[in-house]
Amino acid sequence: MYSLAQSVLAKGAAGEPLPHQLDGLRKLEVELRRGEFSLAAAGPGTGKSLLALFLAVSMNIPVLYFSADSGAATQLSRATAMITGDNVKEIKTALVEGDFEAYADLLAERWWMRFHYGARPTLGDIEETLSCYFEVFGCFPHLIVVDNITNVDAGNADDAEHFTFSLEALCEYMADMARETRAHVLALHHVTGEHSDGLKPIPLSGVKGKIGRVPSLILTIFKEIDGMDGRVLHISPVKNREGFEDSSGETFASFDLNKSSLRLEDVLSTF
Repeated sequence: MYSLAQSVLAKGAAGEPLPHQLDGLRKLEVELRRGEFSLAAAGPGTGKSLLALFLAVSMNIPVLYFSADSGAATQLSRATAMITGDNVKEIKTALVEGDFEAYADLLAERWWMRFHYGARPTLGDIEETLSCYFEVFGCFPHLIVVDNITNVDAGNADDAEHFTFSLEALCEYMADMARETRAHVLALHHVTGEHSDGLKPIPLSGVKGKIGRVPSLILTIFKEIDGMDGRVLHISPVKNREGFEDSSGETFASFDLNKSSLRLEDVLSTF
């Protein structure tokens, strides 16, 4: 039990914003704060995993990434491209052909960024991996990514009612994990069928399972593809306890996706 004065010390690092580089989101008062749980939802192939990895790489902080949706070769190639600015296809080729030595020293400098590649992690796996991270580095990660939340094995969810309940319970578990570790926990998630093409703004009601109660921040993502195979990602804060929100999804920040390096760059205008 704490008084208000004592709560100043009890909070620790909780509430501190992580140093993301996406100015468009910051203009919409979007911050990834330590000790809080957020959700990023989009249709398949839109770019939610790219967004999460770019945040993890560009912030250059202690990270634990549960990559159930993507294997080591994909994440390694993407992260290397984001760090170096080199072409991701050329990096993937070098990796497959065993000619990856040129990147070894650079990647070794990111020793505090760790991945778990289990396709169906249990809550026990997550807790054990977090304990290992603390044992090795003497601290918990500042950012924990769960990609994605439906890949976590949390028990029986055979029908729609149990599926929603299971997701709600998972969200509560991850919110508690964020509070206990003082990390920001970012979970990726899917959207409902009518929004799965990812070509129009996605409202809060478009988040699959209607699990908007627990996260302090929910971002939805849709894409815009031009005739030259360019891609713009539009990110909407549909729930935000700490700042601006628009549950319709019609207010968003826009970012150019560099198809070569997979880096995101602000379009500057916010709609």
